[in-house]
Amino acid sequence: MYKRSIEDPAGFWSEMAADFYWKKKWGQQVNFENLDITKGNIKIESFKGGITNICYNCLDRNTESGNGEKIAIHWEGNDRGVDDSLTYNQLLDRVCQLANYLRENGVKKGDSVIIYLPMLMELPISMLACARIGAVHSVVFAGYSAKSLEERIIDCKPKIVITCNAGKRGTKVINLKDIVDSASGGPRNFSIGVRNIFKNFRPQGI
Repeated sequence: MYKRSIEDPAGFWSEMAADFYWKKKWGQQVNFENLDITKGNIKIESFKGGITNICYNCLDRNTESGNGEKIAIHWEGNDRGVDDSLTYNQLLDRVCQLANYLRENGVKKGDSVIIYLPMLMELPISMLACARIGAVHSVVFAGYSAKSLEERIIDCKPKIVITCNAGKRGTKVINLKDIVDSASGGPRNFSIGVRNIFKNFRPQGI
């Protein structure tokens, strides 16, 4: 498989992509890259002209093919014995719930969203929710300081920052919401507690 991917990348990746959903199939050029500055501008293109949705391919494609009750995510927490699982059906519900909330709060296709979360299931849920509505997400390591987060907020100009009240690293509790408030110059509407979203909003189709 590796040998073929090197010798015939266009054929290899065309076959890999054939199993996925495409709203519009790509053109003749499957992959192009130039990483040599002496040969022109640095450029990487894959499946140029194609239109798809990564969230649909990750979730809906599996629920529609009969895998809805299979485990999609298994999570193990910081403490021994703390774990949880979500099936594809459950994960799709959670993702649609957050995706709808983001849209209702003004996040549109092309808008930026910062995800500032510890290793919770809400992290991939947030990533998939952004992908579902066409928002661009930027995951910021939850161990970063307010200053580091502020720099990324300035660079990214997010419509929303998704975070939670606190997270644990080993035995240390990190108050993430306080860090977000400090980084943004005080409490702002774009700071969302993810667990509160999932508690207060029922799943809806999107």
